[in-house]
Amino acid sequence: MYSTADRFLKYVTFDTRSVHDAGTVPSSPGQFEFARFLAGELRELGLDGINISDHAYVTAALPGNSKKNVPAVGFIIHMDTAAEFPGKCSNPRVVKNYDGGDIVLNKAEGIVLSPSDFPLLKDNTGLDLIVTDGTTLLGADDKAGIAEVMGALEYLAAHPEIEHGDVKIAFTPDEEIGHLAAYLDIESFGADFAYTLDGGPLGEISYENFNAAKAEIHIKGRSVHPGTAKGLMVNAILLAQEFIGLFPPAETPGTTELYEGYYHCREASGDVEEMTLKYLIRDHGKETFAARKAFMERCVLFMRDKYGPERFTFSMSDEYYNLRDKLDGKMYIVDTALDAMRELGIEPKVIPVRGGTDGAALTYRGLVTPNLFTGGYNCHGRYEFIPIQSMERATDVVIRILEIVARKKLVP
Repeated sequence: MYSTADRFLKYVTFDTRSVHDAGTVPSSPGQFEFARFLAGELRELGLDGINISDHAYVTAALPGNSKKNVPAVGFIIHMDTAAEFPGKCSNPRVVKNYDGGDIVLNKAEGIVLSPSDFPLLKDNTGLDLIVTDGTTLLGADDKAGIAEVMGALEYLAAHPEIEHGDVKIAFTPDEEIGHLAAYLDIESFGADFAYTLDGGPLGEISYENFNAAKAEIHIKGRSVHPGTAKGLMVNAILLAQEFIGLFPPAETPGTTELYEGYYHCREASGDVEEMTLKYLIRDHGKETFAARKAFMERCVLFMRDKYGPERFTFSMSDEYYNLRDKLDGKMYIVDTALDAMRELGIEPKVIPVRGGTDGAALTYRGLVTPNLFTGGYNCHGRYEFIPIQSMERATDVVIRILEIVARKKLVP
């Protein structure tokens, strides 16, 4: 019905893996290459105002065809893939009419996508699944969102009888490493409200996300030859181990779900002389978020008191906040998406985002931007997959949102 899946299969072959601490935006050259390709596709579709910024932001607009005063709706999707895993999916494969059993991704390396490991796989029995060859991630996060919106734009261009207002498009870099669409000029973008398509399985919608902070702890040891080290060596590795042990083991990403917050030691590097620990701190509630940051600080102070203030230096900063706190009086934006799904026979699944999206930061900057599903599963790894039918339903939702906004004459 749509070009969505075909576009996606092209998009995943671009290497847009973001890079932590690169010091540039975008953090990888492949994002610029992909941006130029997408701009070319937007030109082919006849969009207006196509622009690629110096930081690889792609923006464009599909002019509205309504004679009424209809709000402009934005769709914002990130181009990069996760920094933790190879991001160029050179060999995507379509498993047609999935039978509910194991899917051999890579026979030579014994890599199997199995419902025994991923029970939700069985929920997609009978659907056509796009999978990897087991050596890279797929890139549905978030190239599926781009493909779904592009499919909607193509359909709208071919069906001028569908009434809609202005549609604003932004493809952004480096979401996976916390850039948070910081260089998107909201005023010139011109949307009255927006949606990100950066969610998971069919029907998911999110308008709550974590409050987020990051912390970095530097530990200074003293390296001495181990044969004469008694009373002299201060092993920074062991101090790091002790520090990590101060945190509740039941409050990590692997032991929490839904609204439960966590501390995540995402990186530990160094040696006897010096160690660096990098932490993510996450919680949905304002008060519990503040309490987690205070606990992190107390742990540092405890170690300073025990081993000396020169042994531990520490920095901590907020990254983004829960967009739900900015939705008072604007829940019609969420309700429009819920209505679109229900009209299409899709059961909405309201879930809190256990992370953040560009939409969270944009909401705090004045552009309310909840998050919609793309249809993907198991993002950020080799077992990632997405049903083609779910992608097409996401395209349906984009189109229906625009129809509802025009029909109801929503006032921004």
